[in-house]
Formats: sequence, C-alpha cells, structure tokens
Amino acid sequence: MQFRNSKNMFWRHWLTAPVIWAPFPFVLILDLMMEIYHQVGFGLCKLERVDRSQYIQIRDRGKLQYLSPLEKIGCMYCGYINGVMLYWGEICQRTEAYWCGIMHEGKPGFETQKHQIKGHFAKFNDREDTNNKYREFF
Repeated sequence: MQFRNSKNMFWRHWLTAPVIWAPFPFVLILDLMMEIYHQVGFGLCKLERVDRSQYIQIRDRGKLQYLSPLEKIGCMYCGYINGVMLYWGEICQRTEAYWCGIMHEGKPGFETQKHQIKGHFAKFNDREDTNNKYREFF
C-alpha cells in the first residue's frame, strides 16, 4: 500500500488513532453483555454455543519479533475488535435462525445472507413454509 509510506503519514496516523480507539470501552461493555446473552439465552433455548476461540485471536502477532511494542498493542486491538465482531455476528446469525428464520425479501442490490440459505430459512412471504418450520415453537 503505497499511501502508508507517503509524507506526513506519521501525523495522520496520530490524528486517526484516537478515533480508532474511541469505541474500545463501548465494545468491552457490549462484549460483556453479548457474552451474558450468549451463555444464558443459548443455554435456556438449548442452542449450540459459539466457540469464542475460533473467532478472537489476540496473542499470535505479539510473538513477531520485528514489531515494536506499540505495533503489537495495535495488532492485539485489531485482532480483538475484528474477531469479536465476527463472533457477535455468528451469535446473531444463530439467534436469527432460531427466532426469526424467514428469508429477507430479495431486493436488487441486497446481498442474500449466506447463513439464511445454509440455515434453511423459510421463504419470504410463504406462510406455509414459515408455519412448517417455525410455528411449532410458539
């Protein structure tokens, strides 16, 4: 990426860093809330829990000798933030499949969610398919 080596990038990075790090405390709080939901909600509904270690990895890049301590902290942050977002996504997808497994309306430009196809969601606007797949729970 050529732009990273351009003049004045040092200052741009220092000005951008607070914006990148600002969500961190909120992400930690939401992560705690999501984990409580994941453990309690999935346990009560007898859903298979998501293996957190398959999504969040923060220590591997810290082993790289050629990174400075500051770079290692940044890598840990990115590993956590990106991993936790994927982890939450999987929790949300499993929640959607359990509670509201109806496909979204196929609109032009809307990307069909792969988990909806994989999860055999009921077809959009198909009452019989919805009743066959989901009405037994209520």
